[in-house]
Amino acid sequence: MNAPAGSENHLPGIKKKIKSEAEQALILTVYFASWFCALTLLAATTLDKHPIPLSMFGIAIIKAGLCAKFMLIAQAIFPINVQKSNGIIKSLFLESILYLLVVLGLNYIEAGIEGLMHGKNFLDSMTSFGQKNPLHILAMSLVYWLIVWPYLVLIGMKLALGTNVITTILFGKKNSVGQ
Repeated sequence: MNAPAGSENHLPGIKKKIKSEAEQALILTVYFASWFCALTLLAATTLDKHPIPLSMFGIAIIKAGLCAKFMLIAQAIFPINVQKSNGIIKSLFLESILYLLVVLGLNYIEAGIEGLMHGKNFLDSMTSFGQKNPLHILAMSLVYWLIVWPYLVLIGMKLALGTNVITTILFGKKNSVGQ
């Protein structure tokens, strides 16, 4: 069967978009994984676990991947918008709270689905997220927001100044071959 006329013109654009989104997901997963693994190590040493189970880090990495996906879903629903007249911080603060609420809601749904997979009631599993402790959920939300905030500020800077400018600011200029 032949492809519709003109569809071959869209293929490079679709491939580029898929590649870009995959790169963004990987970068965000690595970013979250570094934080979650550090927090996991802190928790394990605080609880004085010996030896530290490596499975804890695997769970942290899986959770990082899920949170990265949730963050990207939130960005797809509510794209980052920097209003230069308000500055990056003012422009992104409310969006950061909105992203936090989307990710928090998706985590509740994830808890419900996980409960279903273990033969439990969806609503009971969903409401047991965060150990049914509002203070624990608030603490998790605050830590998550503190992790997300620098990422959003960086993305806001990239939108306002451009990727090349931010890359140069953070990593210096690329050396040309032969210099």
